Amino acid sequence: MAALFSSSEILETIRMVQAENLDIRTVTLGISLRDCATSDLKETCRRVYDKITRTAERLVPVVEEVEARFGIPIVNKRIAVTPIALVGEPSGAEDYVPLAEALDRAAEKVGINFIGGFSALVHKGFTCGDRALMRSLPRALATTERVCASVNVATTKAGLNMDAVRDLGHIIKETARLTADRGGIGCAKLVVFCNAPEDNPFMAGAFHGVGEAECAVNVGVSGPGVVLAAVRQHPEADLGTIATVIKNTAFKITRMGELVAREVSRRLGVPFGIVDLSLAPTTAQGDSVAEILEALGLERCGACGTTAALALLNDAVKKGGAMASSYVGGLSGAFIPVSEDSGMIRAVKEGALTLEKLEAMTAVCSVGLDMFAVPGDTPPEVISALIADEAAIGMINQKTTAVRVIPAPGKKAGDMVEFGGLLGRAPVMPVNTFSPAAFIARGGRIPAPLPALGN
Repeated sequence: MAALFSSSEILETIRMVQAENLDIRTVTLGISLRDCATSDLKETCRRVYDKITRTAERLVPVVEEVEARFGIPIVNKRIAVTPIALVGEPSGAEDYVPLAEALDRAAEKVGINFIGGFSALVHKGFTCGDRALMRSLPRALATTERVCASVNVATTKAGLNMDAVRDLGHIIKETARLTADRGGIGCAKLVVFCNAPEDNPFMAGAFHGVGEAECAVNVGVSGPGVVLAAVRQHPEADLGTIATVIKNTAFKITRMGELVAREVSRRLGVPFGIVDLSLAPTTAQGDSVAEILEALGLERCGACGTTAALALLNDAVKKGGAMASSYVGGLSGAFIPVSEDSGMIRAVKEGALTLEKLEAMTAVCSVGLDMFAVPGDTPPEVISALIADEAAIGMINQKTTAVRVIPAPGKKAGDMVEFGGLLGRAPVMPVNTFSPAAFIARGGRIPAPLPALGN
């Protein structure tokens, strides 16, 4: 049972909602589709559609009821499913676009904005289903509106699959080409992971892992504005004190998230999974991770000291969340998506934040190189090398990292590409033009680091 809230906590939550952009960023219902797999792809698609629409029929109405009861905005209602490479494989099909279309129809039917799990786990190699899914990615993402995809290419235990990394450079370029009329938006629905968690409620990387229950309610909380306001109230405090302030704030945000998660779980009759406390920014004024770092004393996000400030922030968020709930999971940390953070956008446009500095920041934050745009003529080998660098950071440091990159068709460094909604707008960032092609062409698997032998 979640702890009861005092009247002062309730009033404080109302203030955070009204003045500081506090919200539940997503309630994500995880659904296992393992029992939908058959030897016939058409039948599998039918079962997938039927199970999702049956299981999630009450998701949106229930979430809206809870939102009204507690007065807390719940921005997104989403679904995550078993990695589709596993579901489609028994059919022997070579094209999984029909499965993506079934997911899209089901998502539209139940009224959610995104469905995640058009995914493959290839960190140690490929199966036939993995290859079929990866071949299908460009068309699947171009022909659907709500389907999100992910590929896990590395783990600390298994190493880094460079054959998958090589292929994904071309897949991402093709996805951008097929959605060029929309700024390459298909790429915004594809995440490449190292150490992907099985219970992540945030898109585009959400999937319902094979170790999960039949169904589960996972909630993602977001409170950059709340943390920013708390930091600004202590302009003279030393960094240890500030860490405590952030930790206490994260505790309050997580408790609110668990309250909502457990209520949705109870009303749906579905087990409560986890609360993901992630400072996920938006382009709204004051809802920015970059502005938190600047409130700590940096002239601009990207200045020397940014990585240290982000490390403090991320660590304090995790500690506060862990104290508030026994079931904190997913990614739980600070997101730094360029296109979705007004402070990040400003820092890039002013030249304070470069791609190289952004990569350094990912060594200490929650996710990785997220929602950033590069010139449309960037070679696929460079895309692959960006993925390899980020996956290596995650593999060596035993943490989740990811890449969501948009090679914006027809755009050059300094241009802007518009996505709209939560995806925002991205300044196109210059990329090192020296070629990694020969390195990427070697393929194979980078061996797991020594911590893999930790057993």
